[in-house]
Amino acid sequence: MPKFILGIDVGTTSVKAVLLAADSRTVAVASCSLFGIQAKEQDPGLIINALNRCLAQLPRDKLQHVSRVALTGQMHGVLFWTPVEWLLNYLSHSNRDFFTPRDTSQLVTWQDGRCSSDFLSSLPKPESHLGLSTGFGCATIFWYMKHSPEFLENFTVAGTIQDYVVSMLCGLDTCMMTPQNAASWGFFNTATNLWNENILKAAGFPVRLLPRCVPSGALVGQTCSAWHGVPAGTPVGAALGDFQCSVYSCMSAPADAVLNISTSAQLTFAMPADFEPPDSPQPESSISYFPYFDSSYLSVAASLNGGNVLATFVDTLTAWMKELGAELSDSCMYEKLIGCALNQETSDLTVSPTILGERHNPLCLGQVSNISTSNLSLGHVFRALCRGIVSNIVSMMPVERLQQAGVGRILGSGSALTRNEVLRQEVERAFPLEVVYGQNADSAVGAAMVLSDRL
Repeated sequence: MPKFILGIDVGTTSVKAVLLAADSRTVAVASCSLFGIQAKEQDPGLIINALNRCLAQLPRDKLQHVSRVALTGQMHGVLFWTPVEWLLNYLSHSNRDFFTPRDTSQLVTWQDGRCSSDFLSSLPKPESHLGLSTGFGCATIFWYMKHSPEFLENFTVAGTIQDYVVSMLCGLDTCMMTPQNAASWGFFNTATNLWNENILKAAGFPVRLLPRCVPSGALVGQTCSAWHGVPAGTPVGAALGDFQCSVYSCMSAPADAVLNISTSAQLTFAMPADFEPPDSPQPESSISYFPYFDSSYLSVAASLNGGNVLATFVDTLTAWMKELGAELSDSCMYEKLIGCALNQETSDLTVSPTILGERHNPLCLGQVSNISTSNLSLGHVFRALCRGIVSNIVSMMPVERLQQAGVGRILGSGSALTRNEVLRQEVERAFPLEVVYGQNADSAVGAAMVLSDRL
């Protein structure tokens, strides 16, 4: 029987698992949506339950031949826990396939908005090229220090949700974190791969909660028990960032850029091998440099506004219709809106869709302008909204910057882009480059590919 690598993505809205063969061929896929879970704070019990249901969908005969487990998931967020005897977390099933969290906090996600601009400006300046935003792990811990210090006393370990799964699978009493996730927390220097401990200690930060840093792609332990057929003793990789894994899954050439529009939106390309990021944060820059693999970096325009903007528009329309005594499912609403916009090839209505602000400009909210009596149809509005999402990402990463970097084509991916022809049309109008679809970025696949390439 051939060996497989199990790749798992613990996302914001769903959990996905894939089985990857030695030739990088995906042989099985399963996913579970996280319905009913708030985006800003999520119940880890419901997330782990979805993960268990997801694994239960995969063929058990293949899971028994998994040689490595690769984890990735939503970046920036923070979960607190106290290590217990991990085997106690397995439910009393005869095969102990399922586990459930114990002694954890809620997961505070990347979408959390509790840290205001004034609060962030009151924090010490990090010794890093990456700044700090609300929803970042270290910023959230600072917030608890000020508003609920007793809360932090209840826990001894902190990490991302994917780090937690690794710790649970391996029975670790600490958190092992890669530079990809550490950089997403803030106060981490990617040049030295060290936390800014002196700065944090001086500010009274509970440095005992900081995870231990290990290389991206490293193995950190073995499964401490059989899990859905995956044998006990199977090597497990340190959890990776979902963004880096999604890029890894589809970027096949140095001249490629990846445009992903799903919940949020990102446009990225790889920097030259000798690139070194700035010495300090550039808070007003829309471009960030994320650590990738083997000491390299990605140039990234990471927008908070993507498919979530379209979802908000659909939810608003649905609520209005319900108030008027009519109801339509979300899927039907999307279909009709796309149809209306396809019939409306252009629109002079202008929509700035930044309803969530942006990390480099959190106070820049959404606007609608150039409104007239002739451009208020649903076709006009939806077309303008899709164009606005694309225009916003282009404003963050101008076409000229891509061309100067030698980018020759754009790989379009993401659920919002895949399902929305109007959005694809606007992408092709905005970029005077070849746009290729069909190589969809997949974080679970990317995580599995990382461990496969390091066999």
